[in-house]
Amino acid sequence: MGKTVVITGSSRGFGFAMLELFAKAGCDVVICARNEEGIVRAAEELKAKHYPGRVLSEQCDVTDPARLEAMIGDILKQTGKIDIWINNAGVNQPDQWIWDIDPDTVSKLLDINLKGDIYCSQAIMKVFREQKSGQIYFVEGFGYDGHARPRLSLYGTSKRGVNFLIDSLAADIREAGLNVQVGAIIPGIMITDFLHKSLGDGDEIKIPEQTKKVYNVLGDYPETIAAFMVPKILANKKAVAKFAWLTNARAAARFMTSGFRKRDFFKE
Repeated sequence: MGKTVVITGSSRGFGFAMLELFAKAGCDVVICARNEEGIVRAAEELKAKHYPGRVLSEQCDVTDPARLEAMIGDILKQTGKIDIWINNAGVNQPDQWIWDIDPDTVSKLLDINLKGDIYCSQAIMKVFREQKSGQIYFVEGFGYDGHARPRLSLYGTSKRGVNFLIDSLAADIREAGLNVQVGAIIPGIMITDFLHKSLGDGDEIKIPEQTKKVYNVLGDYPETIAAFMVPKILANKKAVAKFAWLTNARAAARFMTSGFRKRDFFKE
């Protein structure tokens, strides 16, 4: 029997790319997102490819603990277990200085990017304790390692918090003697709608030309990064694992060969 994999924010982008590869590997997969139309579209696409495992779908807001509990209960009724949970749901901040961001935007972004990961972790850890096994992963983003950039203060703060959450959750699991694996998925620069939209489907983010040049050198489509990550997750035996795509060595090699390797992700 294949593993059951749940990925939040998986109706499109990186979450969907990973979910499809898990499905292709024979896992039962659960599409989990807020937008019902997107969920239906993603489920139809996966089912049309006739992968070995089942394709389930759940409409869910990661900022709602009660809904998370209900969703997990529904999944368990259908599958009997959850083996892998990936906290992928997240939104970008508006292209603004920190002092110009309104309180509602601050709350919404931190609710999704940080508190959502906390709520999901609390809910799924109850299942993993009962099962005596499980794997939980978090998708990192800019700021997780302490680097800072203008007009990414709020987003970077949320991801720095997630980085601490991963380490502290691992410490809790270790002290409690639980057989649960914790991991970080560090994708680097992905070329998706995330770069262009604040708060999921909010205002357009104007990417400076100089930044586009860097993205053209270092960026990749989510399918490329998912193809690297999914086999590592399925094969992982470590209690705490961190999988990084855009390593320092890979970034250096990209810049060294950029003159021969022209790419333009922003061509209209």
